[in-house]
Amino acid sequence: MKRRALPTLIALLLAGLWGAGLGYFHWRGDMWFLDRVEATMTDVRTLIRGTARPPDLITIVAIDDEVAKDQGYPLGRATLARLIDEIARLDPKAIAVDLLLVDPKERQDDEALARSLGGSAAVIAAAAVFAGGKQWIPPETDGPLVRVPNAERFLMPLQAFSDAAAVGVVNVATDQTGTPRFVPLLFRSGDQVEASLPLRVAALAIGAEPEIEPNRLLLGTRSIRTDLGHLLPLAFYGPRGTIPTISAATVLAGQLDDGEIRNRIVVIGATVTGGGDVFPTPFDPVLPGVEVISTAIAHLTAGDGIVRDQHVRLVDAGFAVVLPMILVALVAWRRSAIGLAAVIGVVLAWALANVTAFSNGIWLSAALPMAAAAPPAILFGAAQLWRDRNRAQYFATQSRLLQKVQAPGLGQWLAKHGDFLQEPVSEDAAVVFIDLSGFTGLSETLGPNATRELLSAFHTLVDEEVTECGGIVTSFMGDGAMILFGLPEPAAGDASNAASCSVRLSNRTKAWLAALPGSTSSRLGYKIGAHFGTVIASRLGGESHQHIAATGDTVNVASRLMEVAASHRTELAVSNELLHVAGEDCELYKSGALHGPIETNIRGRSGSLAVWLWKDTEVAT
Repeated sequence: MKRRALPTLIALLLAGLWGAGLGYFHWRGDMWFLDRVEATMTDVRTLIRGTARPPDLITIVAIDDEVAKDQGYPLGRATLARLIDEIARLDPKAIAVDLLLVDPKERQDDEALARSLGGSAAVIAAAAVFAGGKQWIPPETDGPLVRVPNAERFLMPLQAFSDAAAVGVVNVATDQTGTPRFVPLLFRSGDQVEASLPLRVAALAIGAEPEIEPNRLLLGTRSIRTDLGHLLPLAFYGPRGTIPTISAATVLAGQLDDGEIRNRIVVIGATVTGGGDVFPTPFDPVLPGVEVISTAIAHLTAGDGIVRDQHVRLVDAGFAVVLPMILVALVAWRRSAIGLAAVIGVVLAWALANVTAFSNGIWLSAALPMAAAAPPAILFGAAQLWRDRNRAQYFATQSRLLQKVQAPGLGQWLAKHGDFLQEPVSEDAAVVFIDLSGFTGLSETLGPNATRELLSAFHTLVDEEVTECGGIVTSFMGDGAMILFGLPEPAAGDASNAASCSVRLSNRTKAWLAALPGSTSSRLGYKIGAHFGTVIASRLGGESHQHIAATGDTVNVASRLMEVAASHRTELAVSNELLHVAGEDCELYKSGALHGPIETNIRGRSGSLAVWLWKDTEVAT
């Protein structure tokens, strides 16, 4: 046990250190190479969670195909001004314009739009331009803005518009698949820092200036937890149209419903076909960008977003340490179907906990624990298989060494008859099999030396009883033996001797097991099967070592009778043929309890066989 415990302890320590290392880099936000796996798993968890009802706070006014057909696209500044005036007339909390107004148009149209913006609680869009198209530049120094997206420059709206309305940056952070996962709440370019459009709109609607703190945002009385770099995680409500949407054509036609605008946040954005401002999401491959922005605004105002901050990342790191250690411990505990089932059970339990947390607004990493647990479990399992293979080879070698010892009577016969069984011989014989139950599992804990000593004692026991009864052990098969009565020459008492040997083996084995330590004897049992019929005897092997082998249906039936004994919870199962040839004076009738005959199907053999079951009287009573 100590020899097994040390490698396991080392493996547990290495697995924990591997998980801790990955967890540390994840906590710092440096595990970008797992983003694709995490993105796929996030989509799966989002679909499992299903659609959600958005908060009743936001209305999208869509510049869609209908208004583009009537008014043209892009929408003219004068038309946009009229659209804002119609919305402002119904007293919304805030108006967000998700359109870039960076180029001058007709002077009177620009002036009209500036007046409309100035006469309402409006926020207009700016954009951050990044060098090389990268959203994030590795930080050169530490500080409160170290992970805030670092832009090359900002694409700001015309001065007349920015003087009339608040300005917010509309960029979103996408993964490698193009799916928006976060909305940065802050952007910087040199010494200039700009807030995002969703943050500006939420602050205007709530009527409170935001306070940025490490890992969170204070907006009025609401505390919103954010990820590294003040990123707001996105949890989409559903496909396009999930957030209430009305056409700009309806607004321009004066057909607005007061309830769709009053005391609500109104977001104006383009959904026109071919407009280009669309993103793939788990629910919709072409979700309009205005719905992405509206989702972020809803999270900020209602506080219903998904949480992923450094505290959640710390929990992820904990899973990265604990999960691989548990899996390695289970692999070391049982290398069997039970061990595999336990490993699968732990993985399923973790997956269920992960999905449940995600469905309840906690974004635990799925990729990190997988990356932490898989390599240690696989490597340790492979090492264990290699070690078991070496042990199996060791036991096979020990078994071959034990099988070189021939029965004394047969050895003397071979010395006088050197040509014995040079050719196969068919003759009647009694065949007895004995096998220890539970030995394989026990050998995993005993170690090679203790296992060899146990096998040696058992083989000695079998050899003594078989020799006493006039039989030969044709082979020791690890924890079992095959015994033959009828070689080197058949005799009239072969069946009776086999019956006597079976009883003696049962009694002797039972006494031997009882004398073993309780931790060993409680895990071992035995079973015996005996049959009489025709066998094919021959000599097999090479020049350096040969052994006597018996084959045929009689041998197969005798072996299968051990299964019959085990299935009936008895010590010995004998065929009706052996009992008939042995006669009523055989030992099976004189001792113990004999029950039968029972018609039994033998595995691998058509038809049934009459079988008798024998149990020691003390056990039977």
